[in-house]
Amino acid sequence: MEPASKRRKDAACDPDSWVAYPVLSYEQTHAIELIDVFAAPVLDKRATSRLIQELNDLYPLTGLQHIKRVRATKTEDGRPHTLEVLLCPVSKVPDSELDLSVGCDGLGKPFVVKVPTRPPLTRPQFELASKHWPTSFHEDKQVTDALRGESFSPAQKVQMQAYMSAALAAAQEGKALGMEAVGAVVVNPVSERIVAVGHDCRGRHPLYHAVMVCIDLVARGQGGGCYHTGAYAACRSVWTPVSDSARQPYICTGYDLYVTREPCVMCAMALVHSRIARVFYGAAFADGALGTKYKIHTQKDLNHRFDVYKGVMKQRCEEELNSVSL
Repeated sequence: MEPASKRRKDAACDPDSWVAYPVLSYEQTHAIELIDVFAAPVLDKRATSRLIQELNDLYPLTGLQHIKRVRATKTEDGRPHTLEVLLCPVSKVPDSELDLSVGCDGLGKPFVVKVPTRPPLTRPQFELASKHWPTSFHEDKQVTDALRGESFSPAQKVQMQAYMSAALAAAQEGKALGMEAVGAVVVNPVSERIVAVGHDCRGRHPLYHAVMVCIDLVARGQGGGCYHTGAYAACRSVWTPVSDSARQPYICTGYDLYVTREPCVMCAMALVHSRIARVFYGAAFADGALGTKYKIHTQKDLNHRFDVYKGVMKQRCEEELNSVSL
């Protein structure tokens, strides 16, 4: 049984004290890249449509279709025009060769502006890009909510905390046996039941990471599995026998994993192959493969990808890793 002080500490953790943030791809999180583009003031607003058509023929903005060709300018700076139009990327034509015969009576002196090279994928990227030049943006509301920490309702967070608390309890059991304080549970989100619980067992074998143990326990519940973890009482699988007529899932298909520390590369790839649906972790790991050092789950050439969220009971998970076993 775990010490009463530890039970009180987990019970006192308020679900509002932590936020689960998504671990997105590098393309979704990198800073926007900018290139220099020639632009010019539109001196006669009535000529705007003609200028756009002529510029599209002479200088098509190939690869920059996400950039709007014309923008309205602020009048506080005292310039007489109210519109500006993009001409072409600076890299495409030297300033001395820029052809303004497309209606020189309708354009003012060219100048250089910076525009984003790629379309924004998230609202933060869109807001940054729009500071330079108006940009098209097809928003994914789920991603926007996730970046705000609003993916899960209060009731869902209570349930998520219960799952991570079970992983923490397993981590404590493992640490008491001299293992590293990492615990994990696999959950069936449909039935809301834990189907496997594991902790670090590398005292027996170097490959017995907590995540690997959990995956093996799920496989064991399906008639497979090959790890020998019977000596560790906290490592267990709980499953309902599947009838011959029912379809047997492939290991972790449709399941969620809660783990106190970010998985390593080996565990991340095992999660890919076991077809996990979602991963939730608490503490980051310097060599972590799901956000810190790598983002394996976002690789486009994988035959399976899954969603990852970090920060679930982050402080408690970090405390458990850094605390000294008594």
